[in-house]
Amino acid sequence: MDSLKVAPDLRVSIGDLSFANPVMTASGTFGYAKEFNDFVQLDRLGAVAVKGISLEPRAGNPPPRVVETPAGMLNAIGLENVGVARFISDKMPFLRGCKCRVIVNILGDSIEEYARLSEKLTGVAGIDGLEVNISCPNVKKGGVAFGTVPEMAQAVTKSVKGATDLPVIVKLSPNVSDIVAMAQAVADGGADALSLINTLIGMAIDTKTRTPKLANIIGGLSGPAVKPVALRMVWQVASNVSIPVIGIGGIGTAEDAVEFLIAGATAIQVGTANFYNPGATEAIIDGISDYLVEQGQASVRDIIGSLKVGN
Repeated sequence: MDSLKVAPDLRVSIGDLSFANPVMTASGTFGYAKEFNDFVQLDRLGAVAVKGISLEPRAGNPPPRVVETPAGMLNAIGLENVGVARFISDKMPFLRGCKCRVIVNILGDSIEEYARLSEKLTGVAGIDGLEVNISCPNVKKGGVAFGTVPEMAQAVTKSVKGATDLPVIVKLSPNVSDIVAMAQAVADGGADALSLINTLIGMAIDTKTRTPKLANIIGGLSGPAVKPVALRMVWQVASNVSIPVIGIGGIGTAEDAVEFLIAGATAIQVGTANFYNPGATEAIIDGISDYLVEQGQASVRDIIGSLKVGN
């Protein structure tokens, strides 16, 4: 008789916040979760990071605003969302019923907006943490500046931390010259964790019309094409900053996810894969468990940051 296998422990923690497993959804790729209810057992997920929320509703950019590219996609949605009031009244009742953690991604055009938004979401039942988007590359206002200037990123972080008692995760842009400097500035600003990377800036051209394929001209590149860049940045940041890191970028399989964990990520987020494989998150959870069994590891925590380099 084969000996019984004990299921590995997939639990991870970010600060005081515990998660059933390290698999989360990436903001902007999973709606407000209800959209995926027919495809995914939401209760199995470590967390859902909902579509970015602003103080007031946003219509986003004009179409076309999504373009498929080799090994990825460009998007210039422009942060379309229902606004914080409707999010609380219309979206949170469903999210409260999910057993997974709920992380609310927030965005603003000024430091004051980030603080006001954080205040409004603090104390709302069912919200477990905030993810601060300072790094969207396809809007024309303050997001890019906040995400590329260390002093600005730190100021936003301090503002949010001063306005809420929820755990604060800051989402970093890869479109910088020194990702570690950005990460350290945000950590010094009081962030509880970091998530990276957001999308790379890219564009696509229709050669027949000689016009941009996106109405916004540029957009954010995501998908498998960005994974090596994301993996490198996660490793650099996790190696140099003391707060937990959540890895994002081209994760579509359990092997992808395990690479990020070995590189130092405490958890991962699945983004573009949700569009072509709505069940990707569950498959990744199962795959991580299978990997740990194969490796004889009792806990996922045993492989986090286990990359072997040098002699």
